[in-house]
Amino acid sequence: MSDTAGAWNLAWATALDRLESDVASAEALLTEEHMLRELPKFDPWTPPAGLGPLPLDMRPRADAVLRRQLEVATKLAAAMSGAAMHSLVLGKMVEDGRDPARPSYVDVAM
Repeated sequence: MSDTAGAWNLAWATALDRLESDVASAEALLTEEHMLRELPKFDPWTPPAGLGPLPLDMRPRADAVLRRQLEVATKLAAAMSGAAMHSLVLGKMVEDGRDPARPSYVDVAM
């Protein structure tokens, strides 16, 4: 392999490593409760300058990363929708001062 081809493959391998790391962080957010409190620093991925086309031998890996990204995006959207619904329900349960006080129990021993 020439030095140019080796550098090209290394650049792509590094780029895919970063994408896989980002997907793994997103997957952890969905499965590990502690990650919900300790959000990872937001650092959007941008392709390195002069990366060029994907080497053919890295296509399966790139396709696998894309599949994982799409799965995580779907799961994150569902989780956000669920969180929004929970927030709406909680908002209806919280006394906001405009509603009259509600009894917390009813005495039926009379």
